[in-house]
Amino acid sequence: MNTAATLLSPDRVRCQESMRSKKRALERVAGLLAESIPGVSGTEVFEALNTRERLGSTGLGHGMALPHGRVGGLQQPIAACLTLDQAIDFDAPDRQRVDVLYALLVPRDCSREHLQILAALAEMFNDPELRSGLRAQQRAEELIGVLESWSTADRGSR
Repeated sequence: MNTAATLLSPDRVRCQESMRSKKRALERVAGLLAESIPGVSGTEVFEALNTRERLGSTGLGHGMALPHGRVGGLQQPIAACLTLDQAIDFDAPDRQRVDVLYALLVPRDCSREHLQILAALAEMFNDPELRSGLRAQQRAEELIGVLESWSTADRGSR
């Protein structure tokens, strides 16, 4: 199983949500993440994600975004995934609107692992078939299944 799938759980995945702004989408994934971290509020997670976002958009291109941040009190990296029924402006480098957000939180002192996870996720989300598969899902378990079935070996044959 790959990193993207192992960091998720069905309670941190929402498919085809209606969000009309970057801020609302970040608030939504922050809330999903905060529910899994005892003693950490959605506001605290939102601030961590938004602080990173102010440094530059985490839009990857092709309608994908990878908001990420560091939070104290977290023991290991976790993620949330949100697909949108309509794409929103995310200031992505390719100027495409975003309809899939995969949000990553890591412990405050997790530097090297954080960068390795981001690199692996960016590689995954560069795959057009994976992106299409994520967008097509209606249920959390199915979306996680799409991530579980992806591998770097498969990419070579595409």
